[in-house]
Amino acid sequence: MSASGGTPGGNGRAVGGGGLLVVGEVVTDVVVRHTSAPLHGTDTPARITTLPGGAGANVACWAARSGCRDVRLLARAGADSAAWHRAALRRAGVRPLLGVDEDAPTGTVVALVDPSSERTFLTDSGAVLRLSPGEWSPSLLDGAARLHVSGYLLFAPTSRATAALALRDARRRGVPVSVDPASAGFLAGAGAPAFLDLVEGVDLLLPNADEARELTGLPDPSDAAAKLSRHAGRVAVTLGDRGVLLAAGGTVTARVPAAPVGAPVDSTGAGDAFTGGFLAALIAGADDVSAAAAGCRAGAEAVALVGGRPV
Repeated sequence: MSASGGTPGGNGRAVGGGGLLVVGEVVTDVVVRHTSAPLHGTDTPARITTLPGGAGANVACWAARSGCRDVRLLARAGADSAAWHRAALRRAGVRPLLGVDEDAPTGTVVALVDPSSERTFLTDSGAVLRLSPGEWSPSLLDGAARLHVSGYLLFAPTSRATAALALRDARRRGVPVSVDPASAGFLAGAGAPAFLDLVEGVDLLLPNADEARELTGLPDPSDAAAKLSRHAGRVAVTLGDRGVLLAAGGTVTARVPAAPVGAPVDSTGAGDAFTGGFLAALIAGADDVSAAAAGCRAGAEAVALVGGRPV
């Protein structure tokens, strides 16, 4: 394994609100847009696009697009495509801190996007969950105003240990932490109690409605948001075209409407776009409601694009 991209230098917070450090993943997205249900045992016409993706990487790119001037991503990629992913991140304004795995390929996600723009994922984690504690250093937090951790890392022992180190060191430095639970399907397998124990006390939890239900067992997103806000300082539950719920201290504090969307193309990465826009606005000094509105605008932009990244 080797790392590329360099460690941020300097001490303290960066000028202009500070930077964002994302500990997450890069994956290769294969986006399959089909106009009819896949036919078993034969061909189904589709438009297929291969793009750089990954929840953590998408969040980082949308934060940079939303005005955050110092965005870094710690992740692990296979030697097969690390250079391609590194170049894509740099073009998006993100500083890549990629460990290169010689033994496992870069993670791959096949996103099946139906005519309503809703997506179903088939996931091969590859190198993602092999991000190791040896790739973490507390110095990565130098200049960071916030740390964001992708919940995907919490679903395997090696990457979970790395994420736990990042969470511990951020708390010690007083750096606010946000976590995206990442996947209702993975949460169902891992169990909500184990996940909530890992993220207890984080500054900000960012589930979608399905993830909030999985974490709480409550069908109503408002009730789920309120309950989750007893585990985290603040909670933002995204509801797709119904906007976002904000909660703190066991109470829903605001409902922020979704931004207008033209013709939806692909919902892949819309939640990541919301998170990136939300965090960039918080770093710039916005209050929660204004930051959530900024996140909703980024999410609306993402739905009009193929894949999970800004163009």
